[in-house]
Amino acid sequence: MSPTAIDYQIMWNRLIAVVEEQATTLIRTAFSTSVREAGDLSAGLFDRTGRMIAQAVTGTPGHVNAMAESVTHFAAQIGPENTFEGDVFITNDPWLGTGHLHDITVVTPVFRKAKHIGYFACTAHVVDIGGRGFGPDGNEVFEEGLLIPITKFAERGKVQDLLIQMVRANVRTPDQTVGDMYSLAACNEAGDRRLQSMMDEFDVDVLDGLSDFIIESSRKATLEAISNVPNGVFTHGMQVDGYDAPVHMQVTLSIQGNTLKADFDGTSGMSRFGVNCPEVYTRAYACYALKCAIAPQVPNNTGSLDPFEITAPEGCILAATRPAPVSVRHVMGHLVPDVVLGALHKMMPNTVPAEGASALWNIQISARPSDPSSGLPNREVLMFNSGGTGARPALDGLSATAFPSGVSTMSVEATEHVGPITVWRKDLREGSGGAGALRGGLGQTIEIEPRDGYDLYFNAMFDRVENPARGRDGGRNGGAGSVHLSDGTKLRSKGRQLIKNGQRLILSLPGGGGFGDPKNRTRDAIENDIAAGFITQDEAREIYGYEG
Repeated sequence: MSPTAIDYQIMWNRLIAVVEEQATTLIRTAFSTSVREAGDLSAGLFDRTGRMIAQAVTGTPGHVNAMAESVTHFAAQIGPENTFEGDVFITNDPWLGTGHLHDITVVTPVFRKAKHIGYFACTAHVVDIGGRGFGPDGNEVFEEGLLIPITKFAERGKVQDLLIQMVRANVRTPDQTVGDMYSLAACNEAGDRRLQSMMDEFDVDVLDGLSDFIIESSRKATLEAISNVPNGVFTHGMQVDGYDAPVHMQVTLSIQGNTLKADFDGTSGMSRFGVNCPEVYTRAYACYALKCAIAPQVPNNTGSLDPFEITAPEGCILAATRPAPVSVRHVMGHLVPDVVLGALHKMMPNTVPAEGASALWNIQISARPSDPSSGLPNREVLMFNSGGTGARPALDGLSATAFPSGVSTMSVEATEHVGPITVWRKDLREGSGGAGALRGGLGQTIEIEPRDGYDLYFNAMFDRVENPARGRDGGRNGGAGSVHLSDGTKLRSKGRQLIKNGQRLILSLPGGGGFGDPKNRTRDAIENDIAAGFITQDEAREIYGYEG
């Protein structure tokens, strides 16, 4: 008997548990703290043509939505005639994967009764992939590390030893990087086992009917949601820091019936540094912003993503072409939702938040012995840190919270465990939340020092220093970020720099913009902010007109 719509709905719900177990396996087995502690990953199930059926809730929009395109490249390039049981595919190609070399995507074909029925796929950020290291200073992608084309990690169950040897020979952290590759493969294997069990239970041998049901149901619901928003053309622009020159981002949303197009024409051209963003990553975060505002209840899959038509002019900073450097593509990519939400605000007032810090303040630290003859080992440390989000139409912004990426901030204990650094301070930054009837979320202050015997080289990849998050509807801007030493010496917000033993690096992360006129903030909210140390008495009086 063929499955009914009710059967498909039950199986759809079960698939979420399947891909969540897949993601959990990756977190449990990963070597890199960016995966174990921050959840910088994605996991999902795809049909045999490469269409995404289900994604794990654990993970980032940039990985998940980009991976939704990536698997189709694997299916096309390897082809069914070269796909066998026991195969595992791999790539970190920025234009065919998820935007930069540090993200490794692993795809495993699913077989049932010797027939190929689909794919499991997952992505994770590895701590090192060679080259210059994780940072924006490269001038070509060739400088940024080892590029693994779409190839087989394993064929018929046998791991390709030459690939492993090449990776180990080209990275600073061979055990971690190779370990994460095996972890990604194990993650897909765990998903496969759980899927096979589910298919046994429902007595089905193919995914085609379930895939069509999920994708068409989601597509229909998304198109209906788009048809309910106002028709028109809405344009919005935003200036951000860039590397050596400001970057202008611009988007035009065109809505007619159930057709929605987002075009980034008018955006600045490519940079000669690694802040460029491949279009696949731009589409991922533009879709995320649109879907959050317009169709938030529709599950994320190919059917709910396809109705959003996202384009950017080839060669602009949001549609970088080979061989452009793209190492820190997340900086521009994480700011894409802010410009999209700005256009959406003109279309749907009182729906979207003000601008936030948005781009993660990732810091890659290379710890090196102050005395090269000391015998102390080199260490690589990656920290994920977040500023404040923009205030929402009905709620204050969130402090020190990653939006839109959704990753967790790594704990101090986990970070100090993997490298010779001391984090002396990590606290909310008073006064950094933009004032408004609803206040923007606060950034944080982080103070880092190398331990005895070590100097630190760090790669800065920070934004919102020259161009803070803007408030909305009368709300004030969030606090700008800054990078300096404890003696007051100002450092650059992007690029490789040295912290000598005995010096302390201080990162002041930006806050989110406020929403609405500060004079309309309630007295109770102001008093709560004062009591929590979010603002001072003087700020309350000068900005909000509060007289205690």
